[in-house]
Amino acid sequence: MARGGRGFRRKRGAERRVRPAGPGAAAMLDFFTIFSKGGLVLWCFQGVRGPAATAPVNALIRSVLLQERGGNNSFTHEALTLKYKLDNQFELVFVVGFQKILTLTYVDKLIDDVHKEFRDKYRNEFQQKGALGLLNGTFDFKDDFMRLLRDAEESSKVRAPTVMKTFEQSQKSQKTVKCMIETRGEKPKEKVKNKKNKGSKKDGTEAVAAPSKASAGDKQLSAAGDKEELTKDEILQKNREEFFRRHMKAGEKSRSPKPDAQKEKGKKPRVWDLGNSNAKVLDYSNSATNGSAEACPVEEFDPDMALGDKNREPGRLYDLEYESDDEAEEEKVVQNPSKPSVKKGGLGGMFGMLKGLVGSKSLTREDMDPVLEKMKDHLIAKNVAAEIAVQLCESVAKKLEGKVMGTFTTVTSTVKQALQEALVQILQPQRRVDVLRDVMDAQRHRRPYVITFCGVNGVGKSTNLAKISFWLIENGFSVLIAACDTFRAGAVEQLRTHTRRLNALHPPESHGGRTMVQLYEKGYGKDAAGIAMEAISYARNQGFDVVLVDTAGRMQDNAPLMTALAKLIAVNAPDLVLFVGEALVGNEAVDQLVKFNKALADHSMAQTPRLIDGIVLTKFDTIDDKVGAAISMTYITSKPIVFVGTGQTYCDLRSLNAKAVVAALMKA
Repeated sequence: MARGGRGFRRKRGAERRVRPAGPGAAAMLDFFTIFSKGGLVLWCFQGVRGPAATAPVNALIRSVLLQERGGNNSFTHEALTLKYKLDNQFELVFVVGFQKILTLTYVDKLIDDVHKEFRDKYRNEFQQKGALGLLNGTFDFKDDFMRLLRDAEESSKVRAPTVMKTFEQSQKSQKTVKCMIETRGEKPKEKVKNKKNKGSKKDGTEAVAAPSKASAGDKQLSAAGDKEELTKDEILQKNREEFFRRHMKAGEKSRSPKPDAQKEKGKKPRVWDLGNSNAKVLDYSNSATNGSAEACPVEEFDPDMALGDKNREPGRLYDLEYESDDEAEEEKVVQNPSKPSVKKGGLGGMFGMLKGLVGSKSLTREDMDPVLEKMKDHLIAKNVAAEIAVQLCESVAKKLEGKVMGTFTTVTSTVKQALQEALVQILQPQRRVDVLRDVMDAQRHRRPYVITFCGVNGVGKSTNLAKISFWLIENGFSVLIAACDTFRAGAVEQLRTHTRRLNALHPPESHGGRTMVQLYEKGYGKDAAGIAMEAISYARNQGFDVVLVDTAGRMQDNAPLMTALAKLIAVNAPDLVLFVGEALVGNEAVDQLVKFNKALADHSMAQTPRLIDGIVLTKFDTIDDKVGAAISMTYITSKPIVFVGTGQTYCDLRSLNAKAVVAALMKA
C-alpha cells in the first residue's frame, strides 16, 4: 500500500490520454481509478472538469486503508465522495469519485461490474506473471468501462417508480362500517370490570367451578347486550355513579384508626456547630499570592508515598506493560458442534484434517462470519464500544475476503492475526505527539508551551495534571498551573496542595533557587478564559516553560459549559488540547468524544476550529484486561493516547504500548 505523501505512480503502458466524457453518467463522475496495493496505477478515467484523482485517492489511502477503517466503503474528501472496493486476491483497489452533492444510485452497481469485468479480463496476466504482469501489461479498458457505465445508468432509469396502492388493495377496504364505529364509554367500562375482577381476587373471593364459569359467561353476554341497548346519557350516568362509589370506598380504606400526627413536609437543613453561611469566609483562595514563593510553603509529607517506585529513572516515561499468557497457549480449532461426528477410516480422517488446514482456497464471507461474530462479542466484552467492534470486524472481513490462505493455517488464526494487526495500526495513529520536543521548540521561540485539559466530571483531570507537572519538572522544565476550574468546590485548594507537594519534592535549592512549579489562581466564579489568558501572559513575562490549564469537568450534553470551553480554546489558542477520559467507559466513550469535538467545532469562530489533539487515559490500573476504551477513543478521534494514568502517585504515568494493549485485548 502506498504510504503518506508518496502517492501512487502511473504504470508504464497505461492510458495517458483520456477522451472527454460524453453526456449523461460519465459527465457526473469525476474519476474512476484502478491501482494495486503497492501504489501502482493500472488504469484511470478522468471526467471533463473533475479534479485530479491524486489528492483524493492519497487521502483515502492515508485516512482509511492504512488506518484499518475499511468498515464503510464510502469516504468524503472536501467536496468529493469516494467509493471503493478491495480485491484481496489480486491486491487491487477500485475507487470512483463524484461530487458529494450528487445522489448517484448506480455507483455501487458500477464499481461491482467494473471489478468483475476487469478481474476476469486480465486474470491470466495477474496469475501467470504476478507483479511483472502489473508492470509490463497493458490495460486497454476504456471501451469496456464506458459500456458498463451506460448499462449501470440505464438500469437505474429502468426501475419503475413505486405505485401507490389502491383503496381496494388496502386493509381498510376489508373492514365494515359497523366495526369502525366506536361507542363512547365502552373501553372505560371494560377496564373497570377488569379492575373489579382483580379486586375480588385480592379480597379472597375464589372463582367458582367450571359449570358456574359458563353461567357467568352467559351473564356477561346478557350484560353486554343490555349495554348496547342503553342510550349515551344512561351510559354516562352509570359511569358517574360507579366513579363516585369507587372513590368513596377508597376514602374509607385510607382512613387509619391511629391519631393524626402530621409531620412537617421537607427536610430541615442541618446546622453545624462551626458552620458559617458566609461564602467569602469559606473561600480560602487568595488571588494576591500568584507568583510568590510564600504562597506555596513546603509541606511535610512522606515522599515515598507520593513517588511510589524508588528504582525509577528520573524524567523517564515508561511504556505500559502487560504480561500475556498467550505464549504457552496453542491455537484451538473450533469445530462445528451442530454436525454429528461420523466415523471414517484412518485414511479419510487424515485427508479431512489436511483439508481443514491446508490453505488451498480463498476466504469467503461465509467462512469468516462465525469467527467474526465471536471476535465481535469478545471485543464488546473487553469494553470496546459496540459500534466500533462492528466496524472493526467489517473492516477485517473486507480486508480478508477473497484472499488465499497460507499453508497449514485455519480461518480462526487468519482472522485473529488480521484483527491484531488492525488493532495495533489503530493505536498508532497518523500524528505522534512528542511533548518534550514541542516544549523545547517553544523555548527556542521564547514563549510558554500551553496544554489545556478537558473532559467530563470525575475522570481525574487535576490528578493527572499534577503527574504531568512532576514529569515535566524532572525533565528540567518550569511549570505554571492555571486554576481555571472556577466552578467545583475545592478545585483550587486541590491544585494548591499538589503545588506544595511538588515544591517539596523539587525544592528551589535543587534548581538554583528557581521555583519549578507555581499556581496561578483567581478564586471561584470568575471567567475561565480570562484567567487562562492572564496566566499565559504571566508565564511569558516570568519565563515559565509550560502552562498547564485545568478546566472544570462538564458533561458533553451541557451546551453552555461546552460553549465556555470552546471560547477558552479559541481565545487562548493552546498548543495542545488533551481530552481526559477514564478507561472504565464503554459505549459512552464514543458519545463523549464525538460531542466534545462537535461542540468545539460548532462554537468556534475560526474557519479551521481547534479540536482534540490527544487523549489522556486514566484509571488504567482498575480495569484488568478490559482495555477496550483505548481502542474506542483512538478509533473515533484518530488521535493518539499521549499519557496513561496507572495509579495514585506522581510516578504512575505511562506512555501507551500498542502491542501490550492488543495482547490484553485479545487475551481469552
